Amino acid sequence: MLNSEYLLTDEQMIEFISKGFLVLQNDLPEQLHQDVMNKIYYVMHEEGNPGNNILPRVPEIQQLFETSTVKGALTSVLGPDYYMHPHRHCHYNQPGNQTPGGGQWHKDGYWSSMRSHRPWWAMIFYYTHDITEDLGPTAIMPGTQYYEKFLGDKGETLLPTGKAGTMVLVHFDLWHKASLNVSKFDRYMLKFQFARLKEPEYPSWNHKSKDMVVPEDVPFVHSNLWQDVWDWLRSEKTKSTGIKMVDDSDLSQLKAELNAEDAFVRGRAADQIGLMGEAGASLASELGRLLSDTVEGVALNAAYALGHIGQLGAQELLDQLAVGSNLISKRAAYGLQGAGSIVIPGLIETLHHKEEKKRALAAFVLGMLGSHAREAVPTLIKSLKDESQLVRRNIIESLGMIVHPADHIVPELVKALEESVLEESSNSAKSRELNDINQPYIINKIGYTAALSLLRTGKEDSANIVVQSLERALNSKDRYIRAYVAEALSHLRTEDSIDVLIRFCRSSRWCADTHKASTF
Repeated sequence: MLNSEYLLTDEQMIEFISKGFLVLQNDLPEQLHQDVMNKIYYVMHEEGNPGNNILPRVPEIQQLFETSTVKGALTSVLGPDYYMHPHRHCHYNQPGNQTPGGGQWHKDGYWSSMRSHRPWWAMIFYYTHDITEDLGPTAIMPGTQYYEKFLGDKGETLLPTGKAGTMVLVHFDLWHKASLNVSKFDRYMLKFQFARLKEPEYPSWNHKSKDMVVPEDVPFVHSNLWQDVWDWLRSEKTKSTGIKMVDDSDLSQLKAELNAEDAFVRGRAADQIGLMGEAGASLASELGRLLSDTVEGVALNAAYALGHIGQLGAQELLDQLAVGSNLISKRAAYGLQGAGSIVIPGLIETLHHKEEKKRALAAFVLGMLGSHAREAVPTLIKSLKDESQLVRRNIIESLGMIVHPADHIVPELVKALEESVLEESSNSAKSRELNDINQPYIINKIGYTAALSLLRTGKEDSANIVVQSLERALNSKDRYIRAYVAEALSHLRTEDSIDVLIRFCRSSRWCADTHKASTF
């Protein structure tokens, strides 16, 4: 049982929401860190980077992620049943060189069908030795986790440092890069990724105050976006700030500011309107126009403001989703998740849109609405026959987030997983579209997503059909499907599931002492 003293505070959670990272210290014996370092050094220099196999190759690493400090931080952000993703990596930054594959500002390749502002995913950067700026720590750009465009010199560069055991808990989509190692020593950083398995049912940190008090040193201001994440993590619906009467002159001033040349002024005005709740509804169309703003931060503020001003704002978002460009539709989708249940009928209608990306975005939003979107399940299931792989994949992931009625959802996920694994070995057009250039590290997009959704929902329905499907999927060509399936079998905890898992582990056991230089 995790001691609550290791959970994050309200202040830390708000810092994570607004800045996208927290620097924490994992206090462990120096000897453990040194032993881990020695083994990593040997593996890197004698065998090369083992990639995803860094944990079984150096199994002592597991102890670093089993501490109350790490568990408390991850539980706070991702809930108590978070999952350590099978993609792990040791970033090796040699003196005078950038880490291979790093050096450029980037977001990590994502695992879901599209990136989520709400923390369904997180990462930890872990240093097993004292880390100083000259050693080339991973640079981060605070507050950029919600931006798809790189901010360049408009963003702040931060180099987190500290003693051995320093870890940086980051929002999965925070912009980051390897910095230059100007020392004479090697720098190692363990990057591990983690996934949330279900929507929040209660605040999973040391929650004391319902009010979100944002620190003064935030690099950008997105009050409505942050409020949406804060309230979602608290399992609360975002409510108006209580402003009932707004002076017409104030609205006129805000309307004028929405047209200002200064992007900061436009973004601030959009934020203020959203905080008014329904009192700002008369400016819905003006906010809708800003979804096409060339400054991404302004557009995000407009999208989330529309989601918080009631029916008129929700309808504006639905209209923009249906008729806007791909960029505008995506921004509208993010705003719609904060509007709540009132948008569900419109999203169900959009599932029949002639354009696949509109249908896919509607499915995405329904998933973000989670259990509140139960009424959409029959239409989502019917839409699993959609000709678009993107639409089907979004639906499959969304069904895994909605969860209930499980007796309808789980059989469909089982079917999707089995059919996609069978398609892997065929030469049909359907098999060729399982993979695409945007996520080449996932071989079978449909099967991968179905396996993830079954990991989230498998316990909720008949274990027999789930176990049979998961057993067959252990033969998938996709390594991440196999990993998800193994974890799902573990979660089921039935006699049959454990039996299947044991037989799988016997044939796939990794020996941490076997390497290219070993004889026996």
